[in-house]
Amino acid sequence: MMMSIRALALKMNNIRIKNKLIFSFILVVFVPVLIVGIFLTVAFRQNVLDQATQQITNNVERIKKQTLDIIRMPIEISDKLLVDSRLTNVVNTQYSSTFDVVKAFWDYRDFRDYIHLYSEIYNIRFYTTNMTILDNWEFLKLTESTKEQSWYKSAMEQDGIHWAYIADETKDNRHYLSLIRKITFPTYRTSGVLVIGVNQDELNAMISQEPFDTMIIDDNGYMIAAKNPKWVGKNIDELDFASQLTDKAEGTYEFKYDGKPSKIVIEDLLPESSHNGLKIVSVFTIDSIVSGANRISLLGFGIIMLSLVIAFVLIYIFSTILAKRMLVLNKDLNKVAMGDLNVISHVTGNDEIGILSKQFNNMVVSIRGLMDEVTESHKQQAQLQLRQKEIKLKMMASQINPHFLFNALESIRMKAHIKGETEISSIVRMLGKMIRRNLEIGTRKIALKEELEIVRCYLEIQKFRYGNDRLTFHIDVDPSGQEIEIPPLIIQPLIENAVVHGLENIAEGGFVSVTAKVSDRMLRVEVSDNGVGISEDKINQINTALYDMEEEEEYRIGLRNVHQRLVMTYGDGNGLTLRSEPGAGTRITFEIPIGGHPFA
Repeated sequence: MMMSIRALALKMNNIRIKNKLIFSFILVVFVPVLIVGIFLTVAFRQNVLDQATQQITNNVERIKKQTLDIIRMPIEISDKLLVDSRLTNVVNTQYSSTFDVVKAFWDYRDFRDYIHLYSEIYNIRFYTTNMTILDNWEFLKLTESTKEQSWYKSAMEQDGIHWAYIADETKDNRHYLSLIRKITFPTYRTSGVLVIGVNQDELNAMISQEPFDTMIIDDNGYMIAAKNPKWVGKNIDELDFASQLTDKAEGTYEFKYDGKPSKIVIEDLLPESSHNGLKIVSVFTIDSIVSGANRISLLGFGIIMLSLVIAFVLIYIFSTILAKRMLVLNKDLNKVAMGDLNVISHVTGNDEIGILSKQFNNMVVSIRGLMDEVTESHKQQAQLQLRQKEIKLKMMASQINPHFLFNALESIRMKAHIKGETEISSIVRMLGKMIRRNLEIGTRKIALKEELEIVRCYLEIQKFRYGNDRLTFHIDVDPSGQEIEIPPLIIQPLIENAVVHGLENIAEGGFVSVTAKVSDRMLRVEVSDNGVGISEDKINQINTALYDMEEEEEYRIGLRNVHQRLVMTYGDGNGLTLRSEPGAGTRITFEIPIGGHPFA
């Protein structure tokens, strides 16, 4: 290394001052500025692209919310019609004359009222097996062709709401996004299918405002709304660029759109009580986003290059003047070398060359003057590092306000209590208590009894769901440990893991036990079940995953979260310990010091 530097210095000594200055300018100024300019251009372009991607993600989230607002009314109407006694009478009455049918239709105007009241609703029709009824575009007798429709079969096979882009035979077979739902009449042992068409104009008006190509796709790949009106009604497989999107999960992807690098944002939309949902897709070409940034970058790059050219010209002029003065001084030195001691240098100025000239004159006058060799070696190197942080979409799907959910549950509980449904009232009260506790829990520690209260509520709710034959539980707590403070939500995820995974395939006799004992200033908690158990290989995988910060398997997230919180709070020796055998249940334990730990 030292030898190479020395060799480079020797070569530099053989270069004239003028060329050294130009070379130094190129090496110290031109190249670094050029590198920084390119780096800033690329970073600026990427930043613009990231901001555009985030904006598109926000737009997709907004469309998702607006779409949910539009289809919320059809869902509410279907819920009302599901339990509408008047609809039950109209559909199931065996009419003896046309007059009776017309009178029943005249008295039942709910379908027309809903269409007039709510702009989101385009049409409502009901398919019935009652052959005494007349087709009036609202009530339709079931035909063989209707029975063969896939949407009808899906509705009849599975209760709940289905969404499909289907033809409306009452509207010249035009296609609409429709809510399809089977309505059963237990008293008459009959059923029918309700179809509510969503107003296409509402969806088109919402999508048309988007700056990029955006579409809403149903479960079968049909585009029910799109920025480009020509795409509406087409299947996504008909579009070359979109055929690869059918099986894509929600997220942001890069691909080719019309041969241009593009990005696509996909968001899933699953309405409440629905078996299938929709996809919202937004596409934009990268060039359309960064073109403005490219123009600004080129302008900035041009200004930088112009500045460098001007600086180069100035350096060249200054180096020429400097070289000329040095050449004059060199000629005077040559004269002295030839023996002419009467030489007087006329190089003026107070810079280094002027000082050398003065010293030269003093040396000539005194004859003994010595000329010191002047070396200049000064290098500067500028480094610029830019660190860019990636932006993550936490749009979360619209969530129900927890306070609203709690208040709604409390209202349900009171109504159940008033009607004498004590068991339902009790379960709703426990669910409400869990929600309230979760609202109140922050990062502070809570008493063990508070954590176990949440656990008890959770188990009672699961017991209600599964039944007494399938799930029982036992909670055994040392009285001296009731007030010991622990991190919140440490035991409940273990209970949930035991119920969901351990007792998943247990038809009856499922048992979950929670034990908390105090011994030697340590609180020992054990959660056990008599479920299916875990194999040794799977235990090893889970133990490895407990320390893996990047683990993505969903069923391990709760255990890993609890384990890592315990380790970070109390130290490495206080994490989870799993013991299990296939068919013999699972036991999870942990110990924490009473009063905290240096890590706490």
